[in-house]
Amino acid sequence: MIVRIATFNAQNLFRRPKAFNLPDETKRNEVLADFSTLVALLNLTTYSAEDKARMSALIKKHGAHAWNPDNPPPIYINQTRPGKNSSLFEEAGSWKVGASGRGAWAGWAELVREEIDTEAVRNTGRVVDEVDADILLMVEVEDRLTLDRFNQQILAGVLSKRPYPYNMLIDGNDSRGIDVGILSRHPITSVRSHLFDPDPERPGEHLFSRDCPEFEIQLNDTPMVVLGNHLKSKFNDDPPLRLAQAKRLAQIYEAARERTPHVVVAGDLNDDLDSEPIEALLDTGLRDVMSHASYRGGPGTHGGCHRPQDKLDYLLLPPTLWHRVQHVALEKRGIYWDPPPEIKHFAEVKSKTDSASDHAALYVDLDL
Repeated sequence: MIVRIATFNAQNLFRRPKAFNLPDETKRNEVLADFSTLVALLNLTTYSAEDKARMSALIKKHGAHAWNPDNPPPIYINQTRPGKNSSLFEEAGSWKVGASGRGAWAGWAELVREEIDTEAVRNTGRVVDEVDADILLMVEVEDRLTLDRFNQQILAGVLSKRPYPYNMLIDGNDSRGIDVGILSRHPITSVRSHLFDPDPERPGEHLFSRDCPEFEIQLNDTPMVVLGNHLKSKFNDDPPLRLAQAKRLAQIYEAARERTPHVVVAGDLNDDLDSEPIEALLDTGLRDVMSHASYRGGPGTHGGCHRPQDKLDYLLLPPTLWHRVQHVALEKRGIYWDPPPEIKHFAEVKSKTDSASDHAALYVDLDL
C-alpha cells in the first residue's frame, strides 16, 4: 500500500469578521462604527431611556438579535442567560432593549465571523488537491471547525474535489489561534497533546509555542504516529527556546517509537539543516526526506525555495521507514514570487495577497 504523507504551512486558514469582507468600504466602516457605539452603550452601568432607544435601533438595523445560520448578521448579541430577568431584551425574539444596565444581563456583542472563502484560501485548496496526500499535516489553522469548513466548503464545495473523511486539531498555546491540525483518509484513532510540557528554563511557562500533538493513524495492522510541529519562529527570535523544543520533540519521538515503528516528525521546524535544533533531531537517527535519492528539487521549502536557508518544513523518518520511500517532492505553485526564480505558480495566484502561502507543501510516498 502506497501512503502519501505531507506537511503544509497554509498560513491563511482563519475566519474573519463578516464586516471585514464587505466589498463596500463605506458599508464596512458603518458596521464597524455601529459595533463600537453599541459595545460602548452596552457597557454602561445604567441604561437610560435614550440609551435603550439607541441600542435598540442599532440592534434592529443589523439584525443583531436573531441568529440566521444561512445568512448570519454582521453583529450578534450573544446571551449566555437569555431567560426572564436575565435577558437584554424585553421578550424573546424582540430587538427592543429591556435590561436596566450592564449588570442585569449576561452576554456580549460580537462581530460575527463568516466562512472562509477568499482567493488565497481557494489557492490553498488547489495546493492540497494537487498534493492529494493520504495524511496531511496542516500548520497555521485557527481551529478544528475552520479546518473542517475548509475541507467541506473549499475542497468539496468550491473546488468540487475529494474531501477528507477525518480531521483533528487541538487548540494550542498561541493566543493568535495559530494551531497544528491534520487531515486524513485513514481513521485518527487517538491524539496525545503536549500543551502543558513545562519549559525547563522558564519556570511556570509552557515549552511549546503551539503544541506537539501526536496523531495516531490506523494503517492496516500497524498504527502510524505523526508528530505535528510548528517550532518557535524566527520573528522575535529565541534560538534557545527553539532548541529546547527540538530536544523535547526528540524525546517524544523516542517514546512514540516504543509503541510503533511508524513514526513521522512533520511540520514547520523554523530552522535549516545546519542548525542546532535540527541536529538534535537528526542525532536520533531521523532522516530528512529531502535528502532521499528520489528527491530532485531545490534545497528550500519557503519563499524562493532555492537556498539552503529557505529550508523550514520537514518530514523526518526513522531508519525503519527509509527503505520504504518511493518518491519525494514539493508543491510550490501556491507561492507567489516576483520575479519568479524557477517557481511557476498556479494561474489563479496573481499576487502575494492571494497566494496560498509562502511555504511549499512537502510530501513523501511510502510503500507500507
